[in-house]
Formats: sequence, C-alpha cells, structure tokens
Amino acid sequence: MERSVRLKPRNGERTGWSMARPYILVLPAIAILAVFYIYPIFYNVYLSFHSWNMRGSMKFIGLQNYLELFKSADFRQIIMNTLVYMLMNVSLTVVLAIALAMFLRKSTLISRFIQTLSFTPNIISLVSISMIWSWLMTADESGLFNYVLSFLGLGPFGWLSDKHLALFSLVLVAIWKSVGLNALIITSSLGSIPDYLYEAARLDNASKSATFFSITLKMISPTLFFLILMNIISSFEVFETINVMTQGGPDNATNTLVFSIYKQGFEYYRIGYASAMAVILMIMIGLITVFYFKALEKNVHYR
Repeated sequence: MERSVRLKPRNGERTGWSMARPYILVLPAIAILAVFYIYPIFYNVYLSFHSWNMRGSMKFIGLQNYLELFKSADFRQIIMNTLVYMLMNVSLTVVLAIALAMFLRKSTLISRFIQTLSFTPNIISLVSISMIWSWLMTADESGLFNYVLSFLGLGPFGWLSDKHLALFSLVLVAIWKSVGLNALIITSSLGSIPDYLYEAARLDNASKSATFFSITLKMISPTLFFLILMNIISSFEVFETINVMTQGGPDNATNTLVFSIYKQGFEYYRIGYASAMAVILMIMIGLITVFYFKALEKNVHYR
C-alpha cells in the first residue's frame, strides 16, 4: 500500500490560515468599531427622518426635521454660538499655549513648577471645574471676580447672566482647562528643534521675531496642525460647562449644538429632531476638517 504523503507548503508559500490570520486578529476591533461607531452613525441618520418620542412607534416624516431646523431662528443662533465659541477657544488657547511653551522651554525649577500647575486642570473633573467657576463668576459681589474688581471701582459684571459676556466666560473656563496640556505638548516639540538652526540664525544676526516665525513656528507646525484640529473638534463637543453654568442662557446666548441635542433628545423627547441636529453637527465637523486639511496641510513643515 502506498503511504499518503502530506505536502508541506514551500518556503514563502502562504496557506489559507496564514492569509486569514491578520483579519481574524483585527476582527474584534472591527466588530467594536462597527457596533459602537459605524452602526450608531447610520441609525442616527435613519432616526433623523422620523418622529419618535421613545415611547410610541416611529413615524416616517422625511425631511421635515431638517426643514424645521433651517426655518428656526433659534437654531441659526445655536450654529452661530457654536462657531463663535470654537473660533475664540481655538485661537486663544493655541496662542496662549505657544506663549506659555516658549516660557517653559528652559528646564528650571520655576518652569517645572508652572508646568505642573498649568497641567493640573486636566486631571480635574470638568463638572467640578464648572461649579467652582460658577461661584467665581457670581453676578453680585459674592463672586470672587466681582469682589476683586470692586476694589478697582469696576463692575459688578454679569459674567454668566449678561448675554454679551456669557459665551466668553465659558471660553475662559475652556482655555484655563486646556492651555496647560497644549503648552506641554508644544514644549516637547520645541525640545526637538535642532540647535544648529538657532546658531545659524544668530550668525545671520536674525531678530528674535524673525527666528520665531522662520524657525520655531515652522518646526513645530506639525504639532500645531494636530493641536488646532483637536481643539476644533473638542470645541464642537462642549457640554459640561454649559449644562452646569448657564443651561444655554441667557436668551439662548450660550446654547450650542451638543447641548441643544441633549435638550431636544432627553428633555423634550424629540428624538428625530435631535438626530437631525446630530447629523448636521457631523456634517459640519466633517466639512471643517476637510477644509482645514486642504487649506493648511501644505503649510506644515515635515522634518
């Protein structure tokens, strides 16, 4: 009887198992991504074409939720509030973070202490921070800010009750929380700039401003590109400070998209309407991200 010979794969020849193994290994991650990210996105789009209060059955209404949104003056103000908040938060945070990082780039005892101090807000709950700042910004002189300003003959200011100041007050809280982390990331990027570039600038008698814009800013541009994008996205997602400090007031002056989605969905139970707002938020973030990459990526200096 002839013995059956089991042929082994030649060197470099891939079997079915070896070809399928990478896909099997990433299958759990793909399943989690599909269940918790991709499916909710499509289901949210599906909900936006329906009327539903989470109790009865869904009713298909087509584009009615979107038409109601675009006709609403309150929604237009919400969009404006969100964009103004984003622009103020991103620009001020990044500029202050660069200035702080330039001060902290030298490793001294004072700079290390300030680094620790500025990073501390990132490990504190944003709800706790919002409650503390609500007390600091109390409208009368029982608030610390107005109490200090009273000695200068200023105020009292309605930090959270004045519709012209309330949104800026929320931006101030966001800057205080995030500027330390941004500065720490920029400081690490500054430390990787080669010294010979600054030596060449000194030999050319370049001014400090020319050195900063021609060398420092260009060399940290990949880091700034990343930080600006992350700050843009986080600005669109602001919720805790508004929920604790202003509840969207006064006169809708601090109402933003995420907070309005929460109000419409979980207080008024207008799930389809809230889903339509979420779709618009997703489209806005996507468009701004694409525009950001197209406009600024060419200005990033890759080492």
